[in-house]
Amino acid sequence: MARKKFSGLEISLIVLFVIVTIIAIALVAVLATKTPAVEERIFSKVGKPEFSSVLQKLSKEIGILKEKIYFQFLSSINSCMWFTKNYLNDNFCTISASAPREWNKISQGTRTFKTQLKRIPSPTVFGGDLDNVLLTTQSQTVNRFRFKITDLNNARFKVPHQYIQEFTGPVPSETAYEVQVTEIPFSIKVIRKSNRRTLVGSLGDAPILWCNFYNSINTVLPQYPWDIGSNLKMKIKHIKYKLTFLYLWVRKTITGGQNNNNLYGHQTFFMCIEDTSGKSFGVFLLNSNAMEILIQPTPIVTYRVIGGILDFYIILGDTPEQVVQQYQELVGLPAMPAYWSLGFQLSRWNYGSLDVVKEVVKRNRDAGIPFDTQVTDIDYMEEKKDFTYDQVAFQGLPEFVQDLHDHGQKYVIILDPAISIEKRINGADYETYDRGSAAGVWVNESDGFTPIIGEVWPGLTVYPDFTNPTCIDWWANECSIFYQGVKYDGLWIDMNEVSSFIQGSKKGCNENKLNYPPFTPDILDKLLYSKTICMDSVQTWGKQYDVHSLYGYSMAIATEKVREKFFLYIFTRKTYSLSIKDIFIFSGTRKKSKLHCNAHEMPIYKTNQHAKNTVGADICGFVGETTEELCRRWMQLGAFYPFSRNHNADVYQHQDPAFFGQNSLLVNSSRHYLSIRYTLLPFLYTLFYRAHMFGETVARPVLHEFYEDTNSWIEDLEFMWGPALLITPVLRQGVDTVSAYIPDATWYDYETGAKRPWRKQRVNMYLPADKIGLHLRGGYIIPIQEPDVTTTASRKNPLGLIVALDENNAAAGDLFWDDGETKNTIQSGSYILYRFSASNNTLNIECTHSGYQEGTTLAFQTIKILGLTDTVTEVLVAENGQQMAAHRNFTYDPSNQILLIKNLNFNLGKSFNVQWNQVYSENETFNCYPDADSAPEAECKQRGCLWRAVSLSKEPECYFPRQDNPYLVKSMHYSSTGITADLELNAANARIKLPSEPISTLRVEVKYHKDEMLQFKIYDPLNKRYEVPVPLNIPTTPTSSHENRLYDVEIKENPFGIQIRRRSSGRVIWDSRLPGFAFNDQFIQISTRLPSEYIYGFGEVEHTAFKRDLNWNTWGMFTRDQPPGYKLNSYGFHPYYMALEEEGNAHGVLLLNSNAMDVTFQPTPALTYRTIGGILDFYMFLGPTPEVATQQYHEVIGRPVMPPYWALGFQLCRYGYRNTSQIVEVYEGMVAAQIPYDVQYTDIDYMERQLDFTIDDEFSELPQFVDRIRGEGMKYIIILDPAISGNETKPYPAFTRGIEKDVFVKWPNTSDICWAKVWPDLPNVTIDETITEDEAVVASRAHVAFPDFFRNATAGWWEREIIDFYTDQMKFDGLWIDMNEPSSFVNGTTSNQCRNERLNYPPYSPALTKRYEGLHFRTMCMETEQILSDGSSVLHYDVHNLYGWSQIKPTYDALQKTTGKRGIVISRSTYPTAGRWSGHWLGDNYARWDNLDKSIIGMMEFSLFGISYTGADICGFFNDSEYHLCTRWTQLGAFYPYSRNHNIAFTRRQDPVSWNETFATMARDVLNIRYNLLPYFYTQMHDIHAHGGTVIRPLMHEFFDEKETWDVFEQFLWGPAFMVTPVLTPYAESVRGYVPNARWFDYHTGLDIGVRGQFHVFNAPFDTINLHVRGGHILPCQEPAQNTHFSRQNHMKLIVAADDNQMAQGTLFWDDGDSIDTYERDLYFLAQFNLNKTTLTSTILKNGYINKSEMILGLIYVLGKGNTPVNAVNLIYKENTVSVTFNQDAANQLLTIDLRTEHVTLDEPFEISWS
Repeated sequence: MARKKFSGLEISLIVLFVIVTIIAIALVAVLATKTPAVEERIFSKVGKPEFSSVLQKLSKEIGILKEKIYFQFLSSINSCMWFTKNYLNDNFCTISASAPREWNKISQGTRTFKTQLKRIPSPTVFGGDLDNVLLTTQSQTVNRFRFKITDLNNARFKVPHQYIQEFTGPVPSETAYEVQVTEIPFSIKVIRKSNRRTLVGSLGDAPILWCNFYNSINTVLPQYPWDIGSNLKMKIKHIKYKLTFLYLWVRKTITGGQNNNNLYGHQTFFMCIEDTSGKSFGVFLLNSNAMEILIQPTPIVTYRVIGGILDFYIILGDTPEQVVQQYQELVGLPAMPAYWSLGFQLSRWNYGSLDVVKEVVKRNRDAGIPFDTQVTDIDYMEEKKDFTYDQVAFQGLPEFVQDLHDHGQKYVIILDPAISIEKRINGADYETYDRGSAAGVWVNESDGFTPIIGEVWPGLTVYPDFTNPTCIDWWANECSIFYQGVKYDGLWIDMNEVSSFIQGSKKGCNENKLNYPPFTPDILDKLLYSKTICMDSVQTWGKQYDVHSLYGYSMAIATEKVREKFFLYIFTRKTYSLSIKDIFIFSGTRKKSKLHCNAHEMPIYKTNQHAKNTVGADICGFVGETTEELCRRWMQLGAFYPFSRNHNADVYQHQDPAFFGQNSLLVNSSRHYLSIRYTLLPFLYTLFYRAHMFGETVARPVLHEFYEDTNSWIEDLEFMWGPALLITPVLRQGVDTVSAYIPDATWYDYETGAKRPWRKQRVNMYLPADKIGLHLRGGYIIPIQEPDVTTTASRKNPLGLIVALDENNAAAGDLFWDDGETKNTIQSGSYILYRFSASNNTLNIECTHSGYQEGTTLAFQTIKILGLTDTVTEVLVAENGQQMAAHRNFTYDPSNQILLIKNLNFNLGKSFNVQWNQVYSENETFNCYPDADSAPEAECKQRGCLWRAVSLSKEPECYFPRQDNPYLVKSMHYSSTGITADLELNAANARIKLPSEPISTLRVEVKYHKDEMLQFKIYDPLNKRYEVPVPLNIPTTPTSSHENRLYDVEIKENPFGIQIRRRSSGRVIWDSRLPGFAFNDQFIQISTRLPSEYIYGFGEVEHTAFKRDLNWNTWGMFTRDQPPGYKLNSYGFHPYYMALEEEGNAHGVLLLNSNAMDVTFQPTPALTYRTIGGILDFYMFLGPTPEVATQQYHEVIGRPVMPPYWALGFQLCRYGYRNTSQIVEVYEGMVAAQIPYDVQYTDIDYMERQLDFTIDDEFSELPQFVDRIRGEGMKYIIILDPAISGNETKPYPAFTRGIEKDVFVKWPNTSDICWAKVWPDLPNVTIDETITEDEAVVASRAHVAFPDFFRNATAGWWEREIIDFYTDQMKFDGLWIDMNEPSSFVNGTTSNQCRNERLNYPPYSPALTKRYEGLHFRTMCMETEQILSDGSSVLHYDVHNLYGWSQIKPTYDALQKTTGKRGIVISRSTYPTAGRWSGHWLGDNYARWDNLDKSIIGMMEFSLFGISYTGADICGFFNDSEYHLCTRWTQLGAFYPYSRNHNIAFTRRQDPVSWNETFATMARDVLNIRYNLLPYFYTQMHDIHAHGGTVIRPLMHEFFDEKETWDVFEQFLWGPAFMVTPVLTPYAESVRGYVPNARWFDYHTGLDIGVRGQFHVFNAPFDTINLHVRGGHILPCQEPAQNTHFSRQNHMKLIVAADDNQMAQGTLFWDDGDSIDTYERDLYFLAQFNLNKTTLTSTILKNGYINKSEMILGLIYVLGKGNTPVNAVNLIYKENTVSVTFNQDAANQLLTIDLRTEHVTLDEPFEISWS
């Protein structure tokens, strides 16, 4: 290889440099004395000038030389001026303004002007100066001007071009520009006429230099240019105040760093925008020689070209996009790609073998990655030889390609131009080389005959001369021959710079001016033939020196010829500023770095401007190891590259998406965004059509659309697809928030359809790990198609439209559709074209061309319209102007203001119209005057609200304006664990005066605690407000990960709101962006939309159905001694609801607030919370099923208590037992009737004057009776009320010790007890039972004090009183705590006068019972003080609803410490978390038929609330019960978890033996069923204690996919497997119930009922309740007995109910039934039973409790065993096999297996099989 040699002149200069250096060193002493040796150039006397003066000076001195070592001396030799510009970080040599050219006019016509430019004698720069050059100008079009400078006397190389020919079009009568030419000194200017701005102006004092090997010209620009060259630039616009050198010379290299190295392409076009009007112009130099371009800060552009001619085109446009369009019209419009080529592609250099390729394809198919094309790099070839494949490593390649085609995928191969000169691996001739040699198609050495030999991948190679027509034919023939064996679909042509691994050639390069020109641009290696062939080699078009940068262009032209033989998709690495029909490019090999992710956006912009629209980088990077984060972010970005391909180099790990794991975040994110890409392919394909037809860009800078905004001029970290889709990627490591500029338009989030509030502003866009920013621009209509994993499949799917309305409610768009592959469909008319337009609530779908018949089978089926602010009530459709018809299948999403029209059938080829009607629905009004049922007009308007009269409907008369927005979002911060936002009261908008004073500053905190659970909280950050002191089980730090979260949260602005969206469905499940938000001191209000009308929960208030009625109903919540009644706030306080979404998903929401509140439901659907204190602290649980959502809620509030086994037995109670003998009578009657029965109670009758911890004289024998029945296996529960009498004349320890311990509630800031009155009577007073309760309060009730159970001391005091009573007076097993709302028989205090009106009569009174009587009605005064465990003081106003809650745990702890057993506590008042320690009965109900179904509703609701041990008073508490009512209620109550018969004094007895023998028989039978099922029930109670969930389970919890179950509340399930369908109406002997879609067996008969998935009427005789066992489940049972003490000693049984596949499963939990925390201490037994066809097995999961006498297995009932008769049943137990007794009913598929004689105990596994 030849080496560069220094000339004699250069050697002399080097010697001179050494001499001068020595002299310089000698001058150091002079410099030290501060004496100037020479005057510094430009600014020695004035110091460093101002920057503006420097720029002005630079405009006169244009740099011509930038060399190393010796260029200062060359400056002096070449008559240039040298100076140092430290402030510009550059040394510089400029030419003097003394070398102009004079001109001599030759000719001028209407279009052209020619002049001779004659060089005035001056020193030469590089030698070979041309004295005479010819300037030719030509006004080609209105907006295009050409001028070229050529050698007047000798022809020089001109770029051959497919499209640019000598212009012969009509002469423009008027142009948008004028041209001014100055003679002395010569200069030329192009001026826009409309604004007189000079667009291009060559400098007269910076002359044109024209030499044989160096041409230079300079021009001043009005603005800094956008985009020139093929260099890696970090900014789209060239930077001000910085010298920028760009080097153009195509070269194989890997991009890296922030340099301007020359790369693969040679692009000489740039564009300038002039001002915010959008007026722009472009400059194109048609020259292919090596060059460098200097951009100076003035701005001035200097071209330095080493050959050819200077052939410039100046293009004017009114917008940047117009300039690009006209440029592309000049150089050739972009190719129309194959549709499949827009799909995702996978590639890798060196898969190594076909097996690896197959594995890659398989794993990405398995991962569901949309994936159209598999590409193989050179490793598929035999020894990297073109047109071969490796018969060993890639054996079976043709068959593999066929498999791809069978799956709708494509195959693309790589071809390099270099052809090996070696033989095949088997010694055979390499025929491709031989045929090429025979045809003489190679590039030759300088002699023009000898093929030049280089070295590339195959080794020594020759290079086809693609400018030779013979070579083109040879190349097309080779492609065709190889295609016969391998049916590839596309060609990737690479290494076509042209690339070589040796410098020049095998022989080296000759020393001449072609290989070593006088001036070499500062290209890589500073050598023209570095990594390519010698510059003096010869092609048909000319010397390599001139055509080097055209090699890839000529190869592409040749490859295009292949398409004449068969259809082919072709893309190339090397590019030139010329378009080639049907050829596409990619951006070359890239290093992996976060820096390059955004650097690779620039090639997308640039190549689109250069008529190359199908462009993209190697996704995840080519060189270097990627990381998961980098690759994930790059896949997100790459999904929106026009050319979307993942490709990397040899030796690095795989980086296809599925490589990272089938369910990895990267795979899921990639699948998601590639699916979006495939959805948008019709839009993208249409953009390519517009590029092909009109020269529009596909991927374009924001600048092209928003040029009037100067912020867009520098925005290069986001880009657009066409005019309508804004793409904002994450381009930095470890970042999830991007500073994004949002241009001045209406924008919609693509993924949600929600309108963004952003406009012409920079925002911090939160883009977590799996997100890229995608926004649709209002005003555009986007065609879409249902995606699939290939375009072959997706093109068969239905089409749709997304209509994104602008601020004028208008939009437009188009669709181009053809077969996606055939050539020239546009020219042949074989396509369909649509024009869409929307305005005035009408969408016109106009087919303007229909020439593709096959496409008419496709149809638009969905239309999504974004930005409709009002409810859509009607949709009308019509075809081709026919009469409009109603279309019913549409939904309107008010949260996101989206209309979705489905099930259309608009076949392509026809025109259609769609209209929609909008109204402002009354359902969208939100009550602005909730203070009263009816809003007075005057007060409403005075408040600042809107009013209208309402006559029939229930919507509010007084309502908020829609634009109500009292709080502004001042700041917002997104993080991986949540969101924080600060709100500020918007004084200008907060004109509505709601009760109380607003808080001026608020903070919003969202915490992503778990993947399925989040918290969002609104509070005052400046002043501490009361927060609920109830502990929850939440992580100390969030544990969720973004990739696994089920939800996304967004803080909305204008108006403020929180929006929560379920990821899986996109459904908004919380949306508080509604009018009426208020955060006042004593009035807090927030509304949210609901995802459906199906909402359940909120208590404790009696409801008429489980599903809440949303027809404008308001429900108050405030604990009160209020018997259940419609809309009467009752004992408990549970601000929790569960909602079902339309897709069947479920979620739960808890508001952790304990102040008085109400909630309003309205048919929007929406609900409004109003509370009068505290903060807003919400917790949401995402499920996604109802049961799972419930379990998640229970995990946070604490899972339900585990009752003792006996507590599941039947229980009897009565208020009104007069003495012990009455209780004895009941007990003995029950035993005599053999009715199962476990627990006896006494109400407050047993007490002396209703005083806690006392026994009345009438019950003096009660302790002995209790001891008796406890000895007979029974249990006893007593009642305790919280109120403690303070009027005792005899010692009453409970009070006196309470005083000592300071446990009673007091007035604030005093030691005075706030006295009340409840049940305790005064001592020494005769009680008159004939007077009313209110009269008794005055006549005989004592003053009472309420214990403050929040105080630490109170729990100890309470415990001692309980222990003392148990030890000293009477034994008990459970405690029933009542009246703990707290209830009082006076209002506030004994005087009925409280001391703080603001608290007792707050500014807003929630919609409670006795609403206007004050909060202190029948309870304590709100201002009384309670002391929390930390010693802090709280008002009863805040903790009233927690009173019962605060009593429960101290009672439970005291009970267990007292008895040493598990016990059970039953509390009337409850709050979330109470279920951890207690059960609940549903209060003082009524003996009425309408109370039966309400008991089911109550149990279902308390199951949601985490209190599963619940039940109603069987047969009713108030009023005399009635025989039939009590019969049906006893049957229903037998399946309450808490099964107790209880009623009030002075009514008839209603216990089972009080009626008649028939009743007693019925009761015995149904309770025997209960006792038979107790092991199953107990196991269910354990399951929810361990895992949360429901025991009394609504049908929808198991069958949520059957929407009929969503309304069912008159049936219920025990766990998953046992369905109860009771009779709830008088005298009915049948009942209608829903049978879910499963196999069901009648419990009584064991028969398959043969009904599923429908309502059914069941027979229901007087003595029967319908019970059904679900197939697929195994229920453990036990023979019943008088009580559980005895039943636990009986045989166990199994009910095995087979499903349709003869499978079933069940479990048994067993412990001693009474010890504390057996589950927590592992003192339990757990077995699993499995039926598989004809084999039943048990598996021991836990063996922590063994009592063989309780665990003997007796009978097994197999239901639905199948039709085959059973001949034998075998038991394998303790390794022995025996035959066992069985009975069968073959016709009814029943099998009974009797193990009673086999002594099988369940603590040992067994196997039973039958044949």
